[in-house]
Parts: sequence; structure tokens; C-alpha cells
Amino acid sequence: MYRTKQRPTKRTSNFNRNSGGNRNRNKKKNNNSSSIDINKFISKAIAPEQKEVYQVTNKFVDFPLQQGLIKRIEDRGYSSPTEIQDKSINHILAGKDVVGIAGTGTGKTGAFLIPIINRLLTEPAFFDTLIITPTRELALQIEDEFRKLTRATKLRSITLIGGTNMNKSMAAFSRPAHIVIGTPGRIMDMAQRGKLAFRKFPVLILDEFDRMLDMGFIRDIERVISQMTARKQTLLFSATMPASQEGIIKKIIPTPVKVKASSALKSSNNVDQNVVSVSEGENKFDSLMSVISSDNEKDSRVILFCETKRKASKLAKKLNVTGIPSDEIHGNKSQLARERALKKFKTGQIRVLVATDVMARGIDVTDVSMVINYEVPRTYDDYIHRIGRTGRAGKTGKAVTFIN
Repeated sequence: MYRTKQRPTKRTSNFNRNSGGNRNRNKKKNNNSSSIDINKFISKAIAPEQKEVYQVTNKFVDFPLQQGLIKRIEDRGYSSPTEIQDKSINHILAGKDVVGIAGTGTGKTGAFLIPIINRLLTEPAFFDTLIITPTRELALQIEDEFRKLTRATKLRSITLIGGTNMNKSMAAFSRPAHIVIGTPGRIMDMAQRGKLAFRKFPVLILDEFDRMLDMGFIRDIERVISQMTARKQTLLFSATMPASQEGIIKKIIPTPVKVKASSALKSSNNVDQNVVSVSEGENKFDSLMSVISSDNEKDSRVILFCETKRKASKLAKKLNVTGIPSDEIHGNKSQLARERALKKFKTGQIRVLVATDVMARGIDVTDVSMVINYEVPRTYDDYIHRIGRTGRAGKTGKAVTFIN
């Protein structure tokens, strides 16, 4: 069994509580840090019978939705909305601006897609909705959900992400689409090449907005908004809302309806959280091996987070050398390589997926047994998003953070 630190009371780690949006996207360190007790990394999962269960006020059949859409939702295995969906859908259907805050894996994508699709089924306007998200993987997840919810309809989407062939992105506009989904960089590329006119879109959705600000995309977002002269509805969804971002959000949406799920700003109740202390002179990789090779964890599926792309590559190689099938996923990898790595992880061809923080909100795998933080995350919000990769779909997961 691996060695853990039991309930430390004095040691602290450096964190920046505010994930401010003015940091250059390539900047790796944040100098505006404060201390936070590492007890925040130690918590037992709450047993299902001890959890407070949100009582939904609607079922999907109670919403004023098209019958075909309700049928497709039910075919996806859903009869009742999640908390964020229950609190958001009617407001969005009414055309209101909405700011929605909910933890990872709580159904935020459905919260905004379902009402938008419902309106498009009755008013199918081209270039109606622009959805901007911080990572390629998240954009692809939204595209996948859109396709499933619009099966056998004439609604069409375009997805624009970096790491893919530019000519392919341009060719996607040979047929008009109702929804455009993309990451800020590729969306701005298409606009500069005259393929994307923001003035055509009445609806803007900003998904994982806090992460976009944290990655330095605020200027791209401001350029998009300044050109959206026909904008009538704005939806902003996020898992956290640091106080430092409230002013920016108010400029984008002055008077929104604010909805918040009870899971927001909390680490997952489904995750056993603990720390591993690495003393000076100890081999950290050996400590890592003792965690993932212990009798209790030898069959577990692990996401290993580290701070840099170089470290991710190094760890993946070392793990493979030791006989633990692994792969890496980070910003230096091509989109094809990232998709291959994620597919291998989902299908069980590899045990460990080594990732950087840019991937913390784009990995949607329901049966991740454990998340390991090889270094302490830069912010507590980052920590929440990392450990949100495990303990999904009602299962219990584990999270381990290495403390030097």
C-alpha cells in the first residue's frame, strides 16, 4: 500500500485563488499566489445514502420541447434533467441571458444544447448559434452530443478546432450550418479568412468560460462580441466563477439570470482524496510507481496530471518502459494523436493517460479509477477540475496529490 500523509495541520501549498483572465496563455507561473492548507486535498467520499439529493421540479416531458427531441433525449437514457438543466432550460427557452455555474459532469452541455436545438427545430436559421469552448476535446464532445440530439433532423453543425487541417476547416463552410462550435484560435482564423461572419449570429454560448479566461482568450472573446451586432441571447456556463472574473462577465452579460447547481465550487463528493508526501532525496517516480502498482490499484485506470508538456512526455515514456501501458495528451500533440490517445484510454489499451491542465476539462471517460496530481495544481479550481475526471456516473473514484 502506498504511504499517505494523515491530516496535516500546518503544511501549506501555494495557490492562486483567482484564475484571472489577463494572464498570457503561454505563461506558466502565476506570481499572485496565496497559501492554502493541503487538508483541502484530503477528504473521504460521501456514501450515497448520506448525500443531499437535489429534487428536480421537472421531467423532460414537462418542458415545452418538441416530441422528437424528447424521444431522442429518452433514447440517450435520460428521463429527468440534472440540477443545472432543471434550473436553466426554461430560462433559455424564454430567450433570457443565462450564467450557469455547475461542477464537472453535471450536464452543462445538455443544459444549453437542448433548448437551442428545440428552437432551431421550429425556426431553423443558418449561423444561429456560436459556441466557443477552450479545448478541442470539449468542442468535439459538444459536437457529438449535438449530433445525437439532432439525429434524423436537418440541423447541421460545423466544428472548428486547432490541430486539424486548415483547408478542411474552410471546406466545412461549403454548406451552411445552424451551429458553429469551436476553439477561439481556429474561430478567429476562419473569421480573418472571411469564412465566418460574427454579425450573422444572434446567439453566443461561452462554455467553460473560467478556463478560457485562465488560458488568456479574453481578447479573442472581446473581438467576437464586438462584431456580434445581431446578438440577442448570451449563455455563459462554467464550473467555477472566481471573484476576479465577475467584472468581465458583467460587461458581456449585464443582467443575466444566474443559476447555480449545488455541486458548484465543491470537490467531488464521489472521490476519496488524499496526499502522498515525498521527502527530500526520495525518488518521486518510485513513489508514483508504488501508488499505481499497489495490489489495490494494479487494475485501475489512471489520469496522471503534471504541469508541463515536457514532463508529460517524460512520464509517459518512463511508465511504458516499466511495463505500464501509457500515452500522453497535451497541447504539443496533434489533434489526431490526442484523439488516438484518448481512444486507447477509453478502450483500455492503456492504463495511464498523462495529461496537462489544458486537458482537465476535455477528458470525458466515465470509468476513470484514479486521478493523480504529480505536482500540486496552480489553483484550487484547477484541482477541482482535475479530480472531476473520476467519480463520475455515480461511481466512487480516488484522487492522490503529491506533496514535496
